[in-house]
Amino acid sequence: MEEPHSVNSPRRILSFSKRRKTTTASVSFVDPNDEKANSGFGVSGEHGPKPSEVYGFVGSITTVVATAIFLIWAYIPEHWLHSVGIFYYPSRYWAVAVPTYAMVIIILAIGFYVGLNFMSTPPPTSLTAMFDEFSREPSSLLSYMEGDEQPIEPISDLGINKINALMFDDAK
Repeated sequence: MEEPHSVNSPRRILSFSKRRKTTTASVSFVDPNDEKANSGFGVSGEHGPKPSEVYGFVGSITTVVATAIFLIWAYIPEHWLHSVGIFYYPSRYWAVAVPTYAMVIIILAIGFYVGLNFMSTPPPTSLTAMFDEFSREPSSLLSYMEGDEQPIEPISDLGINKINALMFDDAK
């Protein structure tokens, strides 16, 4: 039964699941002259490869092996495959068709992505390209304090007329 004022938190649940036997005490001393302990390849479970590193390594090896098998299947003559004992394999049509289909699908996906972005972007003449519900006009309350006493102005948007005057006005 739980205490009336106890809190169920993930940290508390994890601490219950990681309980260790407290009946025996063990102390381990690390020898600084031991080369095996300092090499980083210890027996401890705390050190070791991260799962993402293992998955990356296995994925890269799998990719290399699959590419080698694909190239052997695509370019080795049939009578060589028959002499090795390989009689069942897909038609050579798929050696050309699958990469072609994949490239066309990728090009169409990029085209659709660019097209959807153009469709969802407002035209340059629209005022929504310059103003929205988060736009803030600069405050008109300017304090005339001198030196370090001047407060920092609140964040606001600069108007397009100020930008154009700063960038393109040659009258100054």
